[in-house]
Amino acid sequence: MWQALREEFHPQGFELVSVGLDTLGAEGCRAFIEAANPTHPSLIDQHHVMADLFGVINIPSSIWINEDGIIVRPAEPAPPPPVDVAASARQIPDELPQRMLDIMTEAAKIQSDPESYHAALRDWVKKGEDSEFALEPETVIARSRHRDHDNALGHAHFGLASYLEAEGDHTLAIKHFREAHRLVPDSWTFRRQAWSLEKNGDGPFARFTQGPSGNKDWPYEGDWLADIQRTGAENYYDSWES
Repeated sequence: MWQALREEFHPQGFELVSVGLDTLGAEGCRAFIEAANPTHPSLIDQHHVMADLFGVINIPSSIWINEDGIIVRPAEPAPPPPVDVAASARQIPDELPQRMLDIMTEAAKIQSDPESYHAALRDWVKKGEDSEFALEPETVIARSRHRDHDNALGHAHFGLASYLEAEGDHTLAIKHFREAHRLVPDSWTFRRQAWSLEKNGDGPFARFTQGPSGNKDWPYEGDWLADIQRTGAENYYDSWES
């Protein structure tokens, strides 16, 4: 979907750069990048430096940057282009673990407005700084996430956890992932990254069937299903502001 968007806008001087945030690096991103077969730059951010610098707390998110390298919209939810929901539903396997069905039920409740977002993006690509959706610097700063002491310390713990994971010390990495989750509780990228590194059997849905319920070896207080049920799917993404 992002590749199709890039092909549509590229003749107008637009470039899309995708960044995979994954502690496993190329191992975690390669299959997805190769499946997309992109013509645009596709980067891998093993230590979530982009999340640290730009305030990314969930994916997909976008940052709009103009020709002069100036941010005209800070990190915000970026829903993929609208798709044929009925066609997507037909691709769902007939037999799924109950936990996976529960996850898909919650995912269906997540609110987004891809039509408005992509209409705004088209307007900006066409009009540039004259677009009503290109924000003034003061507004960009106001909408950017404030960096307090806990947030900075949480990013440091996450960076250390990522390094330890890459070095093969999974047990110690968990300790620092947990501290990052405590200090930056609004970051779904931090939580989801740590959860994805836990193994729970084999098969295509293994990573989705894990969690604290009935799993005494699960090292985290929550998981995707438990956390989204607690916070509400309607709060999964920040609302998109024009």
